[in-house]
Amino acid sequence: MTTEQIIEKTTEYIKQKFENEGTGHDWFHIDRVRRTAMLLAIEEGADTQIVELAALLHDVDDWKFNGGDVDSGPETAKNWILELGGSEALAETIKAIVNEVTFKGAGVETKTSTLEAAVVQDADRLDALGAIGIARAFAYGGSRSRLLWDPEEEYEQHESFDAYKKNTSSTIAHFHEKLLLLKDRMQTVAGKQLAEERHNFMVTYLDQFEREWWGDNR
Repeated sequence: MTTEQIIEKTTEYIKQKFENEGTGHDWFHIDRVRRTAMLLAIEEGADTQIVELAALLHDVDDWKFNGGDVDSGPETAKNWILELGGSEALAETIKAIVNEVTFKGAGVETKTSTLEAAVVQDADRLDALGAIGIARAFAYGGSRSRLLWDPEEEYEQHESFDAYKKNTSSTIAHFHEKLLLLKDRMQTVAGKQLAEERHNFMVTYLDQFEREWWGDNR
C-alpha cells in the first residue's frame, strides 16, 4: 500500500473513531491540526506526507483517555501503519512523532528530533490557542468536572510528566499552567507567527473573564 493510500485509510479510520468525541479532541480538532500542519510543512520545507499521517494519528489512544499510559498512543500508531502494509521505517517515524507531540508539564522540555515532529507539535499546540483553544479548554474541563476557576488556587509549574498527569486544577489554572506557555515553545518560524495573535487573544479573554468574575470591581 502506498503512503497516499495509507493516509486515505487513516483519514477514514480516525474520522470514524473521533467523530462524536466531546472533550475537544474530536475529529474536527484532528482535521484542523492536519490542515495547519500541512501549511507549516510547506512553509518550513518538511515532508508533507509524513506530517499529514502523523497529524492524523497524533491523538490516537492518547494518555488522557487510556488511563495515563503515554507509550500506548505511539505504539498504536506504529501498529496501524504496519497493519496497512507500511514499512517499518515509516511506522517508526510516525511513532516517534506521535511520542514527541505531547505537552508534559511546564518544567519538562519537549523538543523534537525532526522538522516533521516540530511541525506537528506546533500545529497541535496552535489549536490549543486563540478562540478555539479557549473553547476546547472549557470543553475538556467540563468533561472532567473541573471548576471554571478557583481564585484561591495556586498555579503549578509541573516539573514532571507524572505531576502534570495527576493535575486536577481548574480550567483557568490550565491557561496558566499550559496554554499561556505555548507561544514561547513554538519551534517553527511559521508557528511562532501564528501563535502570537492567538496568544494575545487569550490574554485579552482572561482579563475580561476576571473582570466579570469580580463584577468589574477589581
